[in-house]
Amino acid sequence: MRKMHRAMGHAGWDVGHDQVARLMKRADLRGIRRGRKPVTTKPATEPDHRPDLVERQFVAERADQVWVADITYVRTLAGFCYAAFITDVYSRKIVGWAISASLHATGLPLLALEHARLSTGATRDRQGLIHHSDRGSQYVSLAYSDALITAGVKASVGTVGDSFDNALAEAVNGLYKAELIHSNRLWESTEAVELATMGWVHWWNTLRLHEALGYSTPTEVAATDTHDHDVAPVAS
Repeated sequence: MRKMHRAMGHAGWDVGHDQVARLMKRADLRGIRRGRKPVTTKPATEPDHRPDLVERQFVAERADQVWVADITYVRTLAGFCYAAFITDVYSRKIVGWAISASLHATGLPLLALEHARLSTGATRDRQGLIHHSDRGSQYVSLAYSDALITAGVKASVGTVGDSFDNALAEAVNGLYKAELIHSNRLWESTEAVELATMGWVHWWNTLRLHEALGYSTPTEVAATDTHDHDVAPVAS
């Protein structure tokens, strides 16, 4: 109800909390409750000596300072497909995503990473940008590690089997499942999931109000950060 009240105010409606509660009750509307997310990443078999540069502190002072990445699954008539998301910690904007019928590192997570590079500016200087993930084999793979190095991004990983070490990415996955995927009992195909996910990501970035952002959208927060960096200092 609180978020619905904020959303109506964002849209220009002058209504009180109690009125919103009454209208939601009359329309039989309730907030979505999230369930637990199954583990989808496969533990890496080779040693991984990369550090945890985040240490559960999912905060950033600017965009492109910390990205978090994770993978979740969707059940379809043909079996399972998988969704990979990369989220900017500062703005909560999903900067990269991909859908695939396979979990191979050369496909799904690399597609999401390439999308993130392109959506934020492929030639942008990412000095100091941290990419944080779990220790799943897809993120530990040589192909993914090389891609991070090529992009000038520092790799960071949490401990094995601890969801709190990648809590923000886990939260994005949970909301994706609650707000989109669970609206259908069973999805027809990977293509159907991909099309619906594209619409959900656009809504998440441009229209969804995030409590952690003071009920602003990720696009609004990202635009403010870009403006602040573009404004030249005034000479005294």
